[in-house]
Amino acid sequence: MAEFIPPGTRWFDLPSPFPMKRGGALQGARLAYETWGRLDAAASNAVLILTGMSPDAHAASGEADPAPGWWEWMIGPGKPIDTRRWFVVCVNALGSCKGSTGPASADAATGEPYRLAFPELSIEDGADAAAALVRGLGIQRLACVVGNSMGGMSALSLLARYPGIARGHVNICGAARALPFSIAIRSLQREAIRLDPRWNGGDYDDAEHYPENGMRMARKLGVITYRSALEWDGRFGRVRLDSERRDDDEPFGLEFEVESYLEAHARRFVHRYDPNCYLYLSRSMDWFDLGEAHGGDIARGLAAITGLERALVIGVKTDILFPIQQQEEIAAGLRDAGCATRFLPMPSPQGHDAFLVDEERFGPAVAAFLRALPCTAVNDKVA
Repeated sequence: MAEFIPPGTRWFDLPSPFPMKRGGALQGARLAYETWGRLDAAASNAVLILTGMSPDAHAASGEADPAPGWWEWMIGPGKPIDTRRWFVVCVNALGSCKGSTGPASADAATGEPYRLAFPELSIEDGADAAAALVRGLGIQRLACVVGNSMGGMSALSLLARYPGIARGHVNICGAARALPFSIAIRSLQREAIRLDPRWNGGDYDDAEHYPENGMRMARKLGVITYRSALEWDGRFGRVRLDSERRDDDEPFGLEFEVESYLEAHARRFVHRYDPNCYLYLSRSMDWFDLGEAHGGDIARGLAAITGLERALVIGVKTDILFPIQQQEEIAAGLRDAGCATRFLPMPSPQGHDAFLVDEERFGPAVAAFLRALPCTAVNDKVA
């Protein structure tokens, strides 16, 4: 069991004990993050990025880590989130295995990895941790909070639990609660991991006893839902593998290009993400429901968000994991809360993952929204 931490990672010590929504508390917990740009004297130009389940805090290259980040084309000087103007903070989610405290981290009380002794994790816990980091950096009010996928859930939770913490919000392929299809897919992913004998009730290691098959299947299921049928068809069609790439001695082995792609993608992921962290974060999305405190009424939950001035909500028409009606719902609810909100349905063929790859559509939309947000000017030097 290992944590996978980019070299430019910084850490923030969370208050100890750090109470968890569903019971229990963390002692000596920390949150991993990276920053770009400079915070102005009034601390008015901060943009917080909350990620999906698997990314780390390394969203873009910087002095501490020049390697390209997972959102390299979005963040930097002259880019849509322009670090000549904005002080950008990207947080690795609480419960992850990429620097923030999670099931793969050592329990301060025992010195051993938490594994399944980690308290039950909720989206709200991640929001509370992010709020603690924001305050710890001396920021009373964010210029904007940006949330992608699971990060869109976390951002809504942050806005609901900390009224007025941000002036603006960009919600990309997010949701105010999980729908049955998404829950079903994630349930199957978790089952694939748990049914691998080498998962061993959460007690495994990185060498001989590691649930590789379970993680492979979980990742394949995920990747299938991250893209659209339109893209799968256009990218692979029914192209078969050539004879050199097939194992004819393997009954029912890989035969099509799309199968080979999924296998290669899954194998790259398997040992780069901790299985227990995967289980905890996956379940936290299924549990999330912004309407929980309002009798299950999502519209009331969104309408209760106060202090937010402007919002941009982006959905993708081909997204099957977080379908576009969920972003429409968010936009309508924020308008009811008195927030000037624009809803932007993207025709991108890439499905849920479009925000990671569709630079031509997403870049200008985010740039235009941020240009309209006021902040104190920062010079052109980038820290």
